[in-house]
Amino acid sequence: MELNKEMVTKLATLARLDFNTEEAESIRKDLQQMISFVEKLNEIDTTGVEPLTHISHTENSLREDVVNGSVDNATALKNAPATLNEFFTVPKVIKK
Repeated sequence: MELNKEMVTKLATLARLDFNTEEAESIRKDLQQMISFVEKLNEIDTTGVEPLTHISHTENSLREDVVNGSVDNATALKNAPATLNEFFTVPKVIKK
């Protein structure tokens, strides 16, 4: 699969990223290398190989679920840099 400039522009738009011409070309080359690597993996004969969900057979060792005490709102908000009534407030990060 050949990655062209239009595809890089579309991916950048979807990811809400902005690149200049040099950066876009560098990213196109990197993405093209990644795609080529995945295409090379598709050439490997995996007949008879069982799919894995995990690399090892180790099972999760979970602790017992125990109910413990909780923190009240006033204590939780006491060291917050910004609050509004009984909520934490954070700066807006999405501009569109």
